[in-house]
Amino acid sequence: LARACPVNARDLIETARRLAESGTPQPTQADLRRAVSTAYYALFHCLAAAAADLPTGARPGSPEWHQVYRALEHGKARSACRQQAAMRTFPKEIRSFAEAFAALQKARQQADYALEHQLSKPDAFLRQSTRLRTPSSSSSKPDARHRRSFAVHVLFKRRQP
Repeated sequence: LARACPVNARDLIETARRLAESGTPQPTQADLRRAVSTAYYALFHCLAAAAADLPTGARPGSPEWHQVYRALEHGKARSACRQQAAMRTFPKEIRSFAEAFAALQKARQQADYALEHQLSKPDAFLRQSTRLRTPSSSSSKPDARHRRSFAVHVLFKRRQP
């Protein structure tokens, strides 16, 4: 989605891996929960950067770019990613990212708020790791028109003309 995910997103993925693999023989529940949450935020930052990069053409780091970056809302983005009819119009890479984003957000909410649920290492990270392919690591990238349309899709409420 973004020309390249922010460095902090790649760092977050690595941090999630370390957390999920910490401890002997099993990571603590706190480490497992933070691994899921951290993995989700890696994808969130990739999506926010993609949104800021594409519709505005603003220079990364500029006030305009930051305003768009910060405009991404978790719930709106999840809802947009789950809209089956709208998502069918996007290439496979974007649909896969959207599915991963929605699934990781759900996993993050469970990890952060369903404290009665005990996570296992596969729950926390191994199962989620297939979702951690950031858009910039995909070998086939969707064209700018599709990336721009997806950014607009997750940022703005759809209104009829």
